[in-house]
Amino acid sequence: MFELGDIVARRSHRQDVFFRIVQTYTGMNGERQALLKGLNLRLIADAPFNDLVEKNPAEVAYYQREDSRVLYQKLHLVLDQRKSFAEPMDEFFEMPGRVLHLDGDQEYLDQCIKTYRQLGLEAKGICKSEVEQPKAIHQILMENLTDILVLTGHDGLLHTNKRDFRSLDSYRSSRYFVESVLEARRFQPNKDALVIFAGACQSNYEAILKAGANFASSPKRMLIHAFDPVFIVERIAFTPIDQTISVKEILRHTITGTDGVGGIETRGQLRRGYPRSPY
Repeated sequence: MFELGDIVARRSHRQDVFFRIVQTYTGMNGERQALLKGLNLRLIADAPFNDLVEKNPAEVAYYQREDSRVLYQKLHLVLDQRKSFAEPMDEFFEMPGRVLHLDGDQEYLDQCIKTYRQLGLEAKGICKSEVEQPKAIHQILMENLTDILVLTGHDGLLHTNKRDFRSLDSYRSSRYFVESVLEARRFQPNKDALVIFAGACQSNYEAILKAGANFASSPKRMLIHAFDPVFIVERIAFTPIDQTISVKEILRHTITGTDGVGGIETRGQLRRGYPRSPY
C-alpha cells in the first residue's frame, strides 16, 4: 500500500517522471488510485496503485541531482551571457522589470522566488490555486505594481475516450489560466506594458495566447519544468525596453525548449539609467 508523500513513478510511462503522492482515493471501479504531483514538472496526474513503483532514497537523490545539474548549467549560462552584455554599459545603472508570480503550488513558488533572486530579479510570489486565480487576479494587480505577470500551477490532459486538444474541457487547469489572462488583460490590455506568461504541463497553448498572454505552454502538450517560466521571465526582465525579444532566442534559455513553451514578439522590460549614484 502507498501512503501520502511517497515518491513513485508509473510503469505505464516507463518510470520517466518521479511524483509525490498527494492524495489517495477509491475509483468508481473500486480500484485504489493516487493523485500525483511531479517533483520537478508542473504536472498533476492520476494513476492506479498497480501502475506505481515506489522509488528508494538513492533513486530519488540521483533523480534530483541530475535535475539540479541541468538547472545550474542554465543559471551559469544566463549569468555569464548577461555579464558579457553588461560590461560595455558599465557607466549605466539597470532597472530590470518587476515580477509578480501567482502559483497554485507553494513548494514550486518558493523554489521559483529563490531562483529569481539568484538571477538578480525583484519578484513577489503569491500562492493561489488555479481555480482561485481568475477571481483574485484583478485585485492582486491593483495592489501590486508589476511589469511581468506569471500565472502557473499544475495542469495536464484528462484521460477521456475522445481527446480534443483544442477544447478546454480536455485539460485539468487550462480553463483557469485562460480566464486569468482574460482578467489581467481587462486590467492592462497593452502586451508590452504588462507581459504575461501563463500555463503549466500540457496546457492549451493556443487558447492561452489567444486570451492575451505573451508566452504560454505547451505547444506540443509536453511536460514543462518548474523553472521554465523563470528563465523566460529573466530574459524579458533583462532585455532593454527599446528592443524586441527574439522568441527563438528566449526559448533556448529554457529547460524544455520549443516543445514545452512558446510565445509572441514582445518588448523587453529593462530600463537603463545614467549616471550611477555613488550611494
